Amino acid sequence: MSDSVNVSEAPHPTHTPGVPIRPARAKGEPRFPDGPKADPAGSHFERRIRSFQPRRSRVTAGQADALQRLWPAWGFDIDGSRRLDLAEFFGDEHPVVLEIGFGMGEATARMAAADPATNILAVDVHTPGQGNLLNLADRLGLTNVRVGNGDAIILLREMLAPGSLGGLRVYFPDPWPKKRHHKRRLIQPEFLTLAASRLAPGAVLHCATDWEPYAEQMLQVLTAHPGFENTRPDGGFAPRPAFRPLTRFEAQGLEKGHVVNDVLFRRVPQDEQAADRA
Repeated sequence: MSDSVNVSEAPHPTHTPGVPIRPARAKGEPRFPDGPKADPAGSHFERRIRSFQPRRSRVTAGQADALQRLWPAWGFDIDGSRRLDLAEFFGDEHPVVLEIGFGMGEATARMAAADPATNILAVDVHTPGQGNLLNLADRLGLTNVRVGNGDAIILLREMLAPGSLGGLRVYFPDPWPKKRHHKRRLIQPEFLTLAASRLAPGAVLHCATDWEPYAEQMLQVLTAHPGFENTRPDGGFAPRPAFRPLTRFEAQGLEKGHVVNDVLFRRVPQDEQAADRA
C-alpha cells in the first residue's frame, strides 16, 4: 500500500476541490508497511531512562515516497534481533562511522558525499528526517549511507560486534537542560564504556553541542574515561573540523550568540589502558 498523495476520482462530501485526499488507514495499520516501525525493539529489552524523545511532525510527499521506495534497501529497524555484518550490509570493507541523531540529514548527506570511502550508519527516531536523508542520498547517488530507526543503545549493545566501528559522531544531542533531566543526557560514563567496546583502536568519538554546560560535562566525562584520550594536546575543546558541515540549526544558534563546542577523543588501545593502570 502506498502512502503517497492521491486524488480521488469520486466526489467526496467534505472534499474541497483541488485539495488532494489521503487514503484512510485502518486503525493500527502502519503508515509505511515496508518502512520504519513505531517501536522496533518493543518490550524485548529492559525499561530504562532514554536520552531521546520521538517527535511527531508532518511527513512530506517526497519523504514518504523515499521511505516507501528506499527503506527496504537502505533502512533497518533497530530491534536487537541480529548481529549486523557491516561489510555485507554496505557491500564493501570501508570503515563504518556511526552517527547518532542526524536530524533532517543534510549534514550527514554532505559528509557522505565528501568522503565516499567512509560508510555512515545514521540512526534517528524522527520519521521525516529518515525520509529526508533517504531522499538526499538517492538524489546525490550516495551508496555509503544506511539509515537506522530506533534506540542507538540497543544497536551498539545487541547488533554491532566489538571493535567494528571506525568512528562515532554525536552532533547536537538533546541537552536536557533542566537539572532533574541531566540523567537523560546521552554522553555519560556508562554510554562511553559501551561505545568504547564497539570502536576500533584509534577510532574517534566526535561530539558537538551548542549548550555550554553539556559541553563541559562531555569534556569532563570523556577526559575521565580510561578508554579515550583527547586529540587536543591542551586537553580542551577542538575547533570545528572542516569535515563537519555547518548546519542550519547550528547557524541559527550562532546568530543567537550560542557557543558551539566540539570534542574529539580517540579510542585508546587496550594495552595502553593497561599500562595507564599499572
